[in-house]
Formats: sequence, structure tokens, C-alpha cells
Amino acid sequence: MKYAIIPARGGSKRVPRKNIKEFLGVPMITRVIEVLRSSQLFDQIVLSTDDHEVADIGRKAGAVVPFIRPDDLSDDFTGTAPVIAHAVNEMKLVGLGVSSVCCVYPTAVLLRAEDLFQSIDIMASGGWKYVFSAAKFDAPVQRSFLLNLDDRVEMLFPNEYKTRTQDLPAVYHDAGMFYWASPQTWLDQEAVFSANSTIAEIPSWRVQDIDTIEDFERAEYKYNLMRKVYA
Repeated sequence: MKYAIIPARGGSKRVPRKNIKEFLGVPMITRVIEVLRSSQLFDQIVLSTDDHEVADIGRKAGAVVPFIRPDDLSDDFTGTAPVIAHAVNEMKLVGLGVSSVCCVYPTAVLLRAEDLFQSIDIMASGGWKYVFSAAKFDAPVQRSFLLNLDDRVEMLFPNEYKTRTQDLPAVYHDAGMFYWASPQTWLDQEAVFSANSTIAEIPSWRVQDIDTIEDFERAEYKYNLMRKVYA
């Protein structure tokens, strides 16, 4: 059985109650659950949360909340892997057969069902530990630089200064949408960024981290654009 697991704790410092903040009139997590349901890929959508209001909103949208996440897995320093491992363990304890797990972030409001179809096909095509969403950097990172303490420019990759832009390899970043893996991979909490992983590429214009109010507003703008593009 295929499960989507959404890790959505109640706390958020920079954007208060981010995971259930109204995104164009609908709680953010509700929009994500709607996409997961529309894909019809999952036998169940599981919400892992420490917060009863988040749980109630998730249930109304169509997710199940079979447990409340413990406090020691709900602070600012807990990573995704132990949260998903905990959820997989809880599912196994009640006898659920789990064949594959897709961790989907509650802020992945720019996710489309087609992204999930693409990624599960990639997962089935080879012996990957993880398949996760990623996007190309819009500008060549090899031309990036810092300002030192004297406000002087300091290139991060000085050896690439004379390399033509078209000769520079594409560089990708985690799109922060989803991560497919087997239950055992999650239980072992193996590293995502390794030679055993590959990506499902998402267009860079459809990727947005949401860490600030400005990010949130930018995501709403992109969502409206996305609706026009895919209308």
C-alpha cells in the first residue's frame, strides 16, 4: 500500500500557524491534501502533527490522523527523517502494510498531481533509495560571490571565472515538496542527498520556500499564475 505522510506541526516562528494559514482563502494544508487526493495514487494520506487544530483541519480535508506526534519530535530542531520514521513505526504497530511512503510537506501548495506521477515512475525505474523534488538554480551558482568584512567581492568558485556560462553544468536545489522512499529507508533514516537518490525535476518558477510573509505572498502569486498556465 502507498501512503503519503504529511509532517505538519503546529508551531512556526516566522509565519505563525503557517501550515494552516489561509492560502487564497483555504488552509494551506488543505490545498496540499486536495492535490494528493486528486492524484489517486495513495491508499491513505496520513497527517503527523502535535496540534489538535491542525489535525481537525487535516481530517476535514480527507487525511487521517491515527496518532498525535510526541513533543520530543515536534520542536524546532527535529528533522524530517525521524518524524517520518515515527509515523511508519506507528503504522506498522497497528498492522498496516506499507510498500512505499511519500513524505509531502504541508507548504507544497505549488505541487501538481503530474509531479507525483512523474516521481513514482522514476522510483519504479531503478533501485533508488529516494526520489525527491528538485529545481535548477535560475542563475549559475559558479558565478556566486560573497562580500567579505570589508565589503569586497569574494568569488566562491574563482576557478570558474573565465568559464563560459553555457559550459557550466546545471546545479539543482531541493524543491521542498516531496520525498519518495521505502518504509525501511525511512526507518533507517538514510541520507537523502547521496548517490542512491535521484530527482523529479520541477520548473523553477513553480518552486517556493515559505519561510516569511513575503515568501507566502509570492507563493500566492505563483499559484494564481499556475492556475492560468494549466487552465
